[in-house]
Amino acid sequence: MQTARHPIFFPSFRSLPSLHSTLMMALLAGTSGQVFAEPFAFQPPVPFLPGNLVLSRAVYDNRADNVTVGTILPPNCASTQAGCSGASGATNDGTYPAVWNNVLYDSAFGITAKIYLDQVTPLGRTLSTLEVPHGVSQNGATKGLVTSFSSKSELALHLSDDKHYLTFMGYAAPVNAIDASNSNTPAAPDPTNPDGQSFYRAVARVDALGQFRFTKTNAYSGNNGRAAIRADMNGKPVYFTVGNAGNGANPQPNGVIIGTGVQWIDAATSEQDPGTPTPAASFSITQLGYKADKIGKDDNYRELTIFNNVLYVTKGSGGNGVNTVYFVDTTGTACPNGMGLPSPSAKLPSAPLSYDASTLQSKGLPTNMCILAGFPSTPNKSAKTLVYPHALWFADANTLYVADQGDGYTDAADLYTHAAAQTSAGLQKWIFDAAAKQWTLAYTLQAGLDLGVSYQVRGYPEGTNAATGLPWAPATDGLRNFTGRVAPDGTVTLWAVTATISGNGDVGADPNKLVMVRDILKNTNPAVAARESFVTLRRAAFGEVLRGIAFTPGS
Repeated sequence: MQTARHPIFFPSFRSLPSLHSTLMMALLAGTSGQVFAEPFAFQPPVPFLPGNLVLSRAVYDNRADNVTVGTILPPNCASTQAGCSGASGATNDGTYPAVWNNVLYDSAFGITAKIYLDQVTPLGRTLSTLEVPHGVSQNGATKGLVTSFSSKSELALHLSDDKHYLTFMGYAAPVNAIDASNSNTPAAPDPTNPDGQSFYRAVARVDALGQFRFTKTNAYSGNNGRAAIRADMNGKPVYFTVGNAGNGANPQPNGVIIGTGVQWIDAATSEQDPGTPTPAASFSITQLGYKADKIGKDDNYRELTIFNNVLYVTKGSGGNGVNTVYFVDTTGTACPNGMGLPSPSAKLPSAPLSYDASTLQSKGLPTNMCILAGFPSTPNKSAKTLVYPHALWFADANTLYVADQGDGYTDAADLYTHAAAQTSAGLQKWIFDAAAKQWTLAYTLQAGLDLGVSYQVRGYPEGTNAATGLPWAPATDGLRNFTGRVAPDGTVTLWAVTATISGNGDVGADPNKLVMVRDILKNTNPAVAARESFVTLRRAAFGEVLRGIAFTPGS
């Protein structure tokens, strides 16, 4: 690991988005009549102050020479067993946003970008901006991280269990690297991956003073690490991470199988030699009585959280496995049939998952995860309808909020009406039914998100993208990362970033929004919830995307 101090932060000249004052005060007052106070509404003397929020975002530098038309992609594809996308080469240069039309030629297409952490007040006012260090030194040490600009599932932010640090994941790669998000990792190569290059994935840890520390990993070869939480395991700092691995043929190499899903990373791992991936947990649909999927692909996870000493994760994409909410069962007794509830005596994983290397190709990793009782349990391949859970947050032991990012439908000209008709997209509120011993969906908050309603971005093209035949203008499709806070009066304020659909070649590159809503903690009546509405606090500008949201270190 390497520690980098990045004390310089930059005042923002963004102003609070214009909102009708009556609407805003009504939202913040909720049902109690108490106005939600906004702390630290001034330029702070240090990067992060308690009580505020941190918003992660990526900014593309919009250089035409980032991509040369006709370049054969992915990089070094000719040296792989899979070969290249085709003889025609890249269709667009690096000019934003048309550069993302290259994904229609190269399915792995992406370009790395700088990461920024904005300190914002609860009402969305930007107080300061911290640029995350980036680049790799001549001796290979990680100086910082970058993100794949259009990879929409990256840059989730999480407070550590002691509230001292924020953590997130990225790539130990230079800015403007092409297709880093589908590259191999150095110690887990897959010769059938058409992306013929290697980059470590890494966890970033930042404290309230803006000091960074980076830990590389060989996990998530062929795909991306998405989120990380730092926990103290008997005095030993550990990162629990989630993501996906693999971009090649079946069967996958052992390094890909053990380097996907939920990982257990020693925070003291050597910066120069992170070693073999160390999985923490795994799930297979065989636990539910179904025929096995492609080994390793059930473990394609989006997000995670820790509550009452239990690690929870979500799956919201991929054709294998089950899109649902899971938990890691360290007792081995909570769910013999693949579904259940955490044991009251449950503990976090105290060591990596043990496995038999000789049976990885036939059996995969041993299973120690369960679907949380009450959540969907039908495999994606046979489910009539799917949900797309992303982040999750416990307001208390009986109230769980889950963000559903929407189905991402962009198949035809009805993409907007399709998005508007979704019933599960938005922020779901789940209540624990003690009698039935399972979780039940109370309602889904959607009002104010304007699902399927297109909006304009200054500088963005108007009309139709000729490459897709669909409109450029983005529209909200659901929610990805979010966080919340329970007030003494029994109300819950929740902040979230939106998912989008559009006619862009890659909708992950669409400028999205930061939104906020207030809910009543004890309410389970959908009619009451129907009076609650999201408000937009910020819209991403041309060439930027919003990704994660969490409270500042020390909050």
